[in-house]
Amino acid sequence: MGGGETKLRRLGLREHAHFLGAFVRDPFKTGAVAPSSRWLAASMVEGLGLSTSRTVVELGPGTGAITRAIVPELGADTLFLAVEYNPVFAAALARQVPRATVLNDTAARLPELLASQGRESADCILSSLPFAAFPESLQGRLLDAAARSLGPGGRFVNYAYIPAAWLPTGQRFRRLLESRFAKVSASPIVWRNLPPAFVYYCER
Repeated sequence: MGGGETKLRRLGLREHAHFLGAFVRDPFKTGAVAPSSRWLAASMVEGLGLSTSRTVVELGPGTGAITRAIVPELGADTLFLAVEYNPVFAAALARQVPRATVLNDTAARLPELLASQGRESADCILSSLPFAAFPESLQGRLLDAAARSLGPGGRFVNYAYIPAAWLPTGQRFRRLLESRFAKVSASPIVWRNLPPAFVYYCER
């Protein structure tokens, strides 16, 4: 095994350990026992045209599994904001991914956060927030903030875990998406993820 491969494996193990620790401390805010797989990350960014976007936002990047799939897709002039509520994750992400402007704040304040960066709206919002674990009132506030933050034709992307998406809270989340976005579709299930997941693609 080469030195580069060993370094990547160690980084992956540390990432899983940090994520699991955060889940144990506060499972409802973390929402998963492991970071998203590279296969789920690829599904998240596929076909979004991030290279031509002026402003891209990631909500709940955690340890950066999706972030690292987003960065290579960005245009040279794209503003990339990563909004992370967990201060430990936010600090680590700011060090590891200098291409991202990391904001340690809540996604419910996204319109204000965009304004603080000189933007009225985003072209695309990619979310890793565990919506199925949230009460309906919080689901609604977060989705309202995301919808208000998108320009016409803007896209909101969020993954959902199986089987949580089939539970009443997950079904309610699908209805909330359909009430706020003109188009809602879903990707095939990504089985090579822990747990398996799929991606919602929503257009304003």
